[in-house]
Amino acid sequence: MTIDQEIIDIRRHLHKNPELSGNEFKTAKFIESKLKGLKILCKCIGKTGVIGTLKCAKFGKTIALRADMDALPIYEGNNVEYRSKKTGIMHACGHDGHVSIVLGVAMLLQKKNELSGNIRFIFQPSEETSEGAKIMIKNGALREPDVDFILGTHVNPWIKSNKIGLKFGAMMAAVDELKIEIIGEIAHGAYPHKGKDAIVASSGLINMIQCIISRELNPLENAVITFGKIEGGNAYNVICKKVKVCGTIRTFNKKTRNFIKSSISKKLKAVEMAYGVKCIIDYNEIGTLLVNTYKITKACVKTAEKFYGKDNVEILEKPSMGGEDFAEYLKIIPGNFIYVGTSKNKYTSYPWHHTNFNIDESALPKAAKYIAYTINELLK
Repeated sequence: MTIDQEIIDIRRHLHKNPELSGNEFKTAKFIESKLKGLKILCKCIGKTGVIGTLKCAKFGKTIALRADMDALPIYEGNNVEYRSKKTGIMHACGHDGHVSIVLGVAMLLQKKNELSGNIRFIFQPSEETSEGAKIMIKNGALREPDVDFILGTHVNPWIKSNKIGLKFGAMMAAVDELKIEIIGEIAHGAYPHKGKDAIVASSGLINMIQCIISRELNPLENAVITFGKIEGGNAYNVICKKVKVCGTIRTFNKKTRNFIKSSISKKLKAVEMAYGVKCIIDYNEIGTLLVNTYKITKACVKTAEKFYGKDNVEILEKPSMGGEDFAEYLKIIPGNFIYVGTSKNKYTSYPWHHTNFNIDESALPKAAKYIAYTINELLK
Protein backbone atom coordinates (compact mmCIF):
# COMPACT_ATOMS: atom_id res chain seq x y z
CA MET A 1 0.00 0.00 0.00
CA THR A 2 1.29 3.48 -0.85
CA ILE A 3 1.63 6.16 1.81
CA ASP A 4 -0.97 8.22 -0.07
CA GLN A 5 -3.56 5.46 0.24
CA GLU A 6 -2.65 4.75 3.85
CA ILE A 7 -3.21 8.42 4.76
CA ILE A 8 -6.66 8.30 3.17
CA ASP A 9 -7.45 4.96 4.85
CA ILE A 10 -6.52 6.44 8.23
CA ARG A 11 -8.84 9.37 7.64
CA ARG A 12 -11.72 7.07 6.69
CA HIS A 13 -11.19 4.82 9.73
CA LEU A 14 -11.29 7.84 12.03
CA HIS A 15 -14.30 9.29 10.23
CA LYS A 16 -16.22 6.07 10.79
CA ASN A 17 -15.31 6.02 14.48
CA PRO A 18 -15.62 9.58 15.85
CA GLU A 19 -15.32 10.36 19.56
CA LEU A 20 -16.38 13.47 21.44
CA SER A 21 -14.08 15.83 23.36
CA GLY A 22 -12.46 14.14 26.34
CA ASN A 23 -13.57 10.67 25.21
CA GLU A 24 -11.07 10.00 22.42
CA PHE A 25 -9.91 6.71 24.01
CA LYS A 26 -10.10 4.48 20.93
CA THR A 27 -8.72 7.24 18.73
CA ALA A 28 -5.73 7.57 21.07
CA LYS A 29 -5.09 3.81 21.03
CA PHE A 30 -5.30 3.77 17.23
CA ILE A 31 -2.78 6.62 16.96
CA GLU A 32 -0.49 4.98 19.51
CA SER A 33 -0.51 1.73 17.53
CA LYS A 34 0.41 3.58 14.33
CA LEU A 35 3.32 5.39 16.00
CA LYS A 36 4.62 2.16 17.56
CA GLY A 37 4.40 0.52 14.14
CA LEU A 38 6.70 3.27 12.86
CA LYS A 39 9.04 2.66 15.85
CA ILE A 40 8.41 6.20 17.09
CA LEU A 41 8.59 6.68 20.87
CA CYS A 42 5.12 7.58 22.13
CA LYS A 43 3.02 7.85 25.25
CA CYS A 44 -0.46 8.88 26.33
CA ILE A 45 -0.79 12.05 28.38
CA GLY A 46 -3.69 14.06 29.76
CA LYS A 47 -6.15 11.12 29.71
CA THR A 48 -6.69 10.91 25.93
CA GLY A 49 -3.78 12.83 24.41
CA VAL A 50 -0.85 11.19 22.62
CA ILE A 51 2.66 12.47 21.93
CA GLY A 52 5.29 10.87 19.76
CA THR A 53 8.95 11.84 19.56
CA LEU A 54 11.30 11.22 16.66
CA LYS A 55 14.79 11.89 18.05
CA CYS A 56 17.18 12.44 15.19
CA ALA A 57 19.86 14.89 16.33
CA LYS A 58 21.34 15.27 19.81
CA PHE A 59 22.01 19.00 19.43
CA GLY A 60 19.39 19.96 16.83
CA LYS A 61 16.21 21.99 17.20
CA THR A 62 12.91 20.35 18.07
CA ILE A 63 9.82 21.16 16.04
CA ALA A 64 6.32 20.10 17.07
CA LEU A 65 3.44 19.22 14.79
CA ARG A 66 -0.03 19.24 16.29
CA ALA A 67 -3.26 17.52 15.24
CA ASP A 68 -6.58 17.77 17.10
CA MET A 69 -8.67 14.62 17.12
CA ASP A 70 -12.11 15.17 18.69
CA ALA A 71 -15.44 15.04 16.85
CA LEU A 72 -18.71 16.94 17.30
CA PRO A 73 -22.23 16.05 18.54
CA ILE A 74 -23.65 16.37 15.00
CA TYR A 75 -25.68 13.88 12.95
CA GLU A 76 -23.90 13.00 9.72
CA GLY A 77 -25.89 13.62 6.54
CA ASN A 78 -23.30 12.30 4.09
CA ASN A 79 -24.23 9.12 2.25
CA VAL A 80 -20.71 7.74 1.88
CA GLU A 81 -19.12 4.38 2.58
CA TYR A 82 -17.07 5.81 5.43
CA ARG A 83 -19.89 7.76 7.15
CA SER A 84 -19.95 7.82 10.94
CA LYS A 85 -21.03 4.59 12.63
CA LYS A 86 -22.05 6.54 15.75
CA THR A 87 -25.44 8.21 15.50
CA GLY A 88 -25.27 11.87 16.46
CA ILE A 89 -21.46 12.06 16.44
CA MET A 90 -19.47 13.21 13.43
CA HIS A 91 -16.11 14.53 12.33
CA ALA A 92 -17.66 17.73 11.02
CA CYS A 93 -14.56 19.90 11.43
CA GLY A 94 -11.90 17.81 9.71
CA HIS A 95 -9.97 16.62 12.73
CA ASP A 96 -9.87 13.15 11.19
CA GLY A 97 -7.99 14.73 8.29
CA HIS A 98 -5.58 16.50 10.63
CA VAL A 99 -4.63 13.24 12.36
CA SER A 100 -4.11 11.51 9.02
CA ILE A 101 -1.87 14.35 7.78
CA VAL A 102 0.33 14.25 10.88
CA LEU A 103 0.58 10.45 10.85
CA GLY A 104 1.49 10.79 7.16
CA VAL A 105 4.29 13.18 8.11
CA ALA A 106 5.49 10.64 10.69
CA MET A 107 5.64 7.97 7.97
CA LEU A 108 7.59 10.28 5.67
CA LEU A 109 10.09 11.44 8.31
CA GLN A 110 10.79 8.16 10.10
CA LYS A 111 14.19 7.88 8.37
CA LYS A 112 16.15 9.54 11.16
CA ASN A 113 19.39 10.08 9.27
CA GLU A 114 17.69 12.55 6.92
CA LEU A 115 16.83 15.03 9.67
CA SER A 116 18.98 17.58 11.48
CA GLY A 117 16.67 17.91 14.48
CA ASN A 118 13.86 16.29 16.46
CA ILE A 119 10.13 16.01 15.79
CA ARG A 120 7.40 16.02 18.43
CA PHE A 121 4.03 14.77 17.19
CA ILE A 122 1.16 16.10 19.32
CA PHE A 123 -2.26 14.45 19.00
CA GLN A 124 -4.55 16.64 21.05
CA PRO A 125 -8.01 15.96 22.48
CA SER A 126 -10.79 18.47 23.24
CA GLU A 127 -10.11 21.25 20.75
CA GLU A 128 -13.84 21.83 20.33
CA THR A 129 -14.17 22.67 24.03
CA SER A 130 -11.01 24.85 23.99
CA GLU A 131 -9.51 22.74 26.78
CA GLY A 132 -7.21 20.33 24.96
CA ALA A 133 -4.17 22.50 24.26
CA LYS A 134 -3.96 23.61 27.90
CA ILE A 135 -4.20 19.98 29.04
CA MET A 136 -1.42 18.89 26.69
CA ILE A 137 0.87 21.77 27.65
CA LYS A 138 0.29 21.13 31.36
CA ASN A 139 1.19 17.47 30.89
CA GLY A 140 4.48 18.14 29.14
CA ALA A 141 3.71 18.06 25.41
CA LEU A 142 6.30 20.80 24.82
CA ARG A 143 9.03 19.33 27.06
CA GLU A 144 11.71 16.60 27.04
CA PRO A 145 13.06 17.72 24.69
CA ASP A 146 11.95 21.34 24.84
CA VAL A 147 10.10 22.31 21.67
CA ASP A 148 11.56 25.30 19.79
CA PHE A 149 8.66 25.96 17.41
CA ILE A 150 5.36 24.42 16.33
CA LEU A 151 3.18 23.94 13.26
CA GLY A 152 -0.52 23.20 13.08
CA THR A 153 -2.84 22.43 10.18
CA HIS A 154 -6.56 22.75 9.49
CA VAL A 155 -8.54 21.66 6.44
CA ASN A 156 -10.44 24.54 4.85
CA PRO A 157 -13.64 24.14 2.75
CA TRP A 158 -13.31 27.66 1.32
CA ILE A 159 -9.87 27.13 -0.21
CA LYS A 160 -9.57 25.07 -3.38
CA SER A 161 -8.18 21.58 -3.01
CA ASN A 162 -4.40 21.26 -3.32
CA LYS A 163 -3.89 24.88 -2.34
CA ILE A 164 -2.44 26.23 0.90
CA GLY A 165 -3.65 29.23 2.91
CA LEU A 166 -1.23 31.20 5.11
CA LYS A 167 -1.74 34.28 7.26
CA PHE A 168 0.79 36.67 8.75
CA GLY A 169 0.05 37.92 12.26
CA ALA A 170 -3.39 37.66 13.89
CA MET A 171 -5.29 34.80 12.27
CA MET A 172 -8.13 33.74 14.58
CA ALA A 173 -10.12 35.54 17.25
CA ALA A 174 -10.15 35.33 21.02
CA VAL A 175 -13.25 33.42 22.13
CA ASP A 176 -15.46 34.18 25.12
CA GLU A 177 -18.51 32.25 26.34
CA LEU A 178 -21.47 34.12 27.81
CA LYS A 179 -24.26 32.58 29.89
CA ILE A 180 -26.98 34.74 31.43
CA GLU A 181 -29.89 33.69 33.59
CA ILE A 182 -32.83 36.13 33.84
CA ILE A 183 -35.07 35.44 36.82
CA GLY A 184 -38.51 37.05 36.98
CA GLU A 185 -41.76 36.27 38.77
CA ILE A 186 -44.41 33.81 37.61
CA ALA A 187 -48.02 34.87 37.00
CA HIS A 188 -51.07 33.95 34.95
CA GLY A 189 -50.76 35.02 31.33
CA ALA A 190 -54.06 36.90 31.58
CA TYR A 191 -52.67 39.08 34.38
CA PRO A 192 -49.12 40.02 33.26
CA HIS A 193 -48.96 42.96 35.64
CA LYS A 194 -48.88 40.50 38.53
CA GLY A 195 -45.56 39.01 37.43
CA LYS A 196 -42.12 39.91 36.08
CA ASP A 197 -41.75 38.57 32.55
CA ALA A 198 -38.31 36.98 32.02
CA ILE A 199 -39.00 36.48 28.30
CA VAL A 200 -39.68 40.17 27.67
CA ALA A 201 -36.65 41.08 29.79
CA SER A 202 -34.41 38.66 27.90
CA SER A 203 -35.50 40.03 24.52
CA GLY A 204 -34.72 43.55 25.69
CA LEU A 205 -31.35 42.42 27.03
CA ILE A 206 -30.38 40.63 23.80
CA ASN A 207 -31.23 43.68 21.71
CA MET A 208 -29.24 45.94 24.02
CA ILE A 209 -26.19 43.67 23.91
CA GLN A 210 -26.33 43.37 20.11
CA CYS A 211 -26.22 47.17 19.93
CA ILE A 212 -22.77 47.13 21.52
CA ILE A 213 -21.36 46.13 18.14
CA SER A 214 -23.51 48.43 16.00
CA ARG A 215 -23.63 51.51 18.22
CA GLU A 216 -20.86 51.49 20.84
CA LEU A 217 -17.80 50.09 19.11
CA ASN A 218 -15.82 51.89 16.44
CA PRO A 219 -17.11 50.43 13.13
CA LEU A 220 -13.49 49.71 12.16
CA GLU A 221 -13.06 47.34 15.11
CA ASN A 222 -13.46 43.60 14.51
CA ALA A 223 -15.87 41.97 16.94
CA VAL A 224 -18.85 39.61 16.93
CA ILE A 225 -21.54 38.86 19.51
CA THR A 226 -23.76 35.88 18.77
CA PHE A 227 -26.48 34.33 20.91
CA GLY A 228 -26.90 30.72 19.86
CA LYS A 229 -29.20 29.40 22.57
CA ILE A 230 -32.22 30.63 24.49
CA GLU A 231 -34.57 28.60 26.65
CA GLY A 232 -37.40 29.40 29.04
CA GLY A 233 -41.08 29.05 29.77
CA ASN A 234 -43.36 26.12 30.58
CA ALA A 235 -46.79 26.98 29.17
CA TYR A 236 -48.36 29.27 26.57
CA ASN A 237 -50.49 31.11 29.13
CA VAL A 238 -48.03 31.56 31.99
CA ILE A 239 -45.68 34.50 32.56
CA CYS A 240 -42.20 33.00 32.32
CA LYS A 241 -40.14 33.06 35.49
CA LYS A 242 -36.72 32.05 34.17
CA VAL A 243 -34.87 32.38 30.87
CA LYS A 244 -31.34 31.23 30.02
CA VAL A 245 -29.43 32.71 27.10
CA CYS A 246 -26.02 31.56 25.87
CA GLY A 247 -23.72 33.18 23.37
CA THR A 248 -20.18 33.88 22.23
CA ILE A 249 -18.04 36.99 21.85
CA ARG A 250 -15.16 37.14 19.36
CA THR A 251 -12.53 39.91 19.49
CA PHE A 252 -9.02 40.73 18.28
CA ASN A 253 -7.59 42.89 21.04
CA LYS A 254 -7.71 43.09 24.82
CA LYS A 255 -9.15 46.62 24.91
CA THR A 256 -12.20 45.62 22.83
CA ARG A 257 -12.61 42.41 24.80
CA ASN A 258 -12.68 44.28 28.12
CA PHE A 259 -14.96 47.01 26.73
CA ILE A 260 -17.62 44.51 25.62
CA LYS A 261 -17.46 42.65 28.93
CA SER A 262 -17.89 45.90 30.88
CA SER A 263 -20.73 47.09 28.65
CA ILE A 264 -22.64 43.83 29.10
CA SER A 265 -22.40 44.18 32.90
CA LYS A 266 -23.90 47.68 32.71
CA LYS A 267 -26.77 46.46 30.57
CA LEU A 268 -27.59 43.69 33.03
CA LYS A 269 -28.06 46.30 35.74
CA ALA A 270 -30.22 48.41 33.43
CA VAL A 271 -32.45 45.42 32.60
CA GLU A 272 -32.82 44.58 36.29
CA MET A 273 -34.04 48.12 36.97
CA ALA A 274 -36.27 48.37 33.89
CA TYR A 275 -38.00 44.98 34.16
CA GLY A 276 -37.77 44.17 37.86
CA VAL A 277 -35.87 40.94 37.23
CA LYS A 278 -32.60 39.53 38.51
CA CYS A 279 -29.72 38.74 36.14
CA ILE A 280 -26.94 36.24 36.87
CA ILE A 281 -23.98 36.21 34.49
CA ASP A 282 -21.33 33.56 33.85
CA TYR A 283 -18.64 35.05 31.56
CA ASN A 284 -15.70 32.87 30.56
CA GLU A 285 -12.66 33.74 28.45
CA ILE A 286 -12.14 30.32 26.89
CA GLY A 287 -9.86 31.02 23.93
CA THR A 288 -6.98 33.37 23.23
CA LEU A 289 -6.07 35.28 20.07
CA LEU A 290 -4.12 33.18 17.56
CA VAL A 291 -1.12 35.14 16.26
CA ASN A 292 1.30 33.50 13.84
CA THR A 293 5.02 34.19 14.20
CA TYR A 294 6.21 36.31 11.28
CA LYS A 295 9.53 34.52 10.74
CA ILE A 296 7.98 31.03 10.78
CA THR A 297 5.11 32.13 8.53
CA LYS A 298 7.55 33.62 6.04
CA ALA A 299 9.47 30.33 5.96
CA CYS A 300 6.21 28.40 5.41
CA VAL A 301 5.27 30.70 2.54
CA LYS A 302 8.65 30.08 0.94
CA THR A 303 8.35 26.29 1.19
CA ALA A 304 4.72 26.39 0.01
CA GLU A 305 5.64 28.38 -3.08
CA LYS A 306 8.35 25.86 -3.91
CA PHE A 307 6.20 22.80 -3.18
CA TYR A 308 2.76 23.88 -4.45
CA GLY A 309 3.76 26.62 -6.85
CA LYS A 310 3.23 30.33 -6.20
CA ASP A 311 -0.21 30.38 -7.83
CA ASN A 312 -1.44 27.76 -5.34
CA VAL A 313 -0.47 29.70 -2.21
CA GLU A 314 -3.12 32.05 -0.80
CA ILE A 315 -1.84 34.76 1.52
CA LEU A 316 -4.91 35.55 3.59
CA GLU A 317 -5.51 39.26 4.11
CA LYS A 318 -8.23 39.09 6.74
CA PRO A 319 -8.32 37.10 9.97
CA SER A 320 -11.13 34.69 10.90
CA MET A 321 -13.70 35.16 13.65
CA GLY A 322 -13.35 31.45 14.34
CA GLY A 323 -11.47 30.30 17.43
CA GLU A 324 -8.69 27.73 17.73
CA ASP A 325 -6.87 26.59 20.86
CA PHE A 326 -3.66 26.13 18.87
CA ALA A 327 -3.22 29.72 20.06
CA GLU A 328 -2.26 28.36 23.50
CA TYR A 329 0.94 26.87 22.06
CA LEU A 330 1.78 30.12 20.28
CA LYS A 331 1.64 31.97 23.60
CA ILE A 332 4.66 29.90 24.66
CA ILE A 333 6.67 29.17 21.52
CA PRO A 334 6.80 30.56 17.96
CA GLY A 335 4.92 28.81 15.19
CA ASN A 336 2.40 28.91 12.39
CA PHE A 337 -1.12 27.63 11.68
CA ILE A 338 -1.67 26.42 8.12
CA TYR A 339 -4.90 26.05 6.13
CA VAL A 340 -5.05 23.04 3.79
CA GLY A 341 -7.50 23.61 0.93
CA THR A 342 -9.97 20.72 0.55
CA SER A 343 -12.73 22.16 -1.66
CA LYS A 344 -13.15 20.35 -4.98
CA ASN A 345 -16.90 20.50 -5.66
CA LYS A 346 -20.17 21.32 -3.90
CA TYR A 347 -19.94 18.14 -1.82
CA THR A 348 -16.60 19.22 -0.34
CA SER A 349 -17.48 22.89 0.15
CA TYR A 350 -19.90 22.74 3.08
CA PRO A 351 -18.74 24.84 6.04
CA TRP A 352 -17.22 23.46 9.22
CA HIS A 353 -19.74 21.98 11.68
CA HIS A 354 -22.26 21.28 8.88
CA THR A 355 -24.09 17.95 8.81
CA ASN A 356 -22.77 17.40 5.26
CA PHE A 357 -19.20 18.53 5.90
CA ASN A 358 -16.73 16.51 3.86
CA ILE A 359 -13.31 17.00 2.27
CA ASP A 360 -11.42 16.16 -0.90
CA GLU A 361 -9.20 13.43 0.51
CA SER A 362 -6.64 13.76 -2.29
CA ALA A 363 -5.44 16.96 -0.62
CA LEU A 364 -4.29 15.11 2.50
CA PRO A 365 -1.25 13.17 1.18
CA LYS A 366 0.05 16.27 -0.60
CA ALA A 367 -0.36 18.31 2.60
CA ALA A 368 1.59 15.67 4.55
CA LYS A 369 4.42 15.82 2.01
CA TYR A 370 4.42 19.63 2.16
CA ILE A 371 4.61 19.62 5.97
CA ALA A 372 7.41 17.04 5.91
CA TYR A 373 9.31 19.16 3.39
CA THR A 374 8.75 22.31 5.48
CA ILE A 375 9.97 20.60 8.66
CA ASN A 376 13.13 19.52 6.86
CA GLU A 377 13.74 23.07 5.70
CA LEU A 378 13.01 24.65 9.08
CA LEU A 379 15.38 22.28 10.87
CA LYS A 380 18.16 23.18 8.50
